[in-house]
Amino acid sequence: MMIPHNFRRTVLTLAATLVLAAQQAPAYAAEDGWPRQVTHEAGTLTVEKKPQRVVSTTPSVTGVLLAIDAPVIASAATTPGSLTDAKGFFSQWAGVADERGVEVLYPRLAFDIEAIIGRDPDLVISSATGADATAQHHAELTAQGLPTIVVNYSNHSWQELATNLGKALGLETEAAAAIARFDAYAAETAAAITPPEGKATIVAYNVGGSYSIGRPSSPQAQVLTSLGFDMVGLPPALASQVTRSSDFDFISRENLSSAIIGDTVFLLNGTRADVDAFLADPVLANLPAVVNKRVYPLGPTSFRIDYYSGRQMIDTVARNFRRS
Repeated sequence: MMIPHNFRRTVLTLAATLVLAAQQAPAYAAEDGWPRQVTHEAGTLTVEKKPQRVVSTTPSVTGVLLAIDAPVIASAATTPGSLTDAKGFFSQWAGVADERGVEVLYPRLAFDIEAIIGRDPDLVISSATGADATAQHHAELTAQGLPTIVVNYSNHSWQELATNLGKALGLETEAAAAIARFDAYAAETAAAITPPEGKATIVAYNVGGSYSIGRPSSPQAQVLTSLGFDMVGLPPALASQVTRSSDFDFISRENLSSAIIGDTVFLLNGTRADVDAFLADPVLANLPAVVNKRVYPLGPTSFRIDYYSGRQMIDTVARNFRRS
């Protein structure tokens, strides 16, 4: 598909504008003065002064905190595996955490209030959902005099989390700059690639033994849309046959072929090996995307989009569609 010169020029101009905005002015008005009232998932917290020692009990949000330059001194770690470093920090932001001296709060998501108390934080970031949820310990934390904000990353984009946390931490300018940098990076990449004709579908193929179709409103689909792809989700006729989550519709493997209507398929968490397995699956042999070999990985860190994993996903997509 040929991209008109005027369109490329417009995208590049947009990218330059976004970078300039990030450098010169915040997108959101800074709040002056302390204390601040912060409404969060578990109630309202008065933040007495700008936090200087933040601990995160939710590694799924630690990347957002790092992206807005929050003073994170320690983060909970998950069980080490293929998506983490040896400590259990997610690989997309582990290097940044190391550069900034972020230490392990406690390992393997094994909640340890004594470890939190020992860090003497002036703000604790907690999660209401997910494997790293610690909202059930909110009363325990507050009883120890630990100011705690509970967030829900399951129904908020990383940009929304960044904006809200930026306000709570007095980092509105930094949050706006991170979002602008990300948008500029996507715009620059969009100007350098040629998306194929037709619709595109995100498929979670045999992820944890399950199969699902990404919604066009999912964070992953939104990134692909910003790169110029025309995203499509589950056919409406199959809506009654799926289990719905906020971003993906789960379906049986037997019905997977009828659930994929995109001319191009992107595999969530996918690597080249996953693409090969998808192409070799006899259940999917007649899909246009398989016949035409238009199946691509989104990369192993695409399971949850934050500032860092989102950029890695953009890089993965660009490698397959960059113009020579």
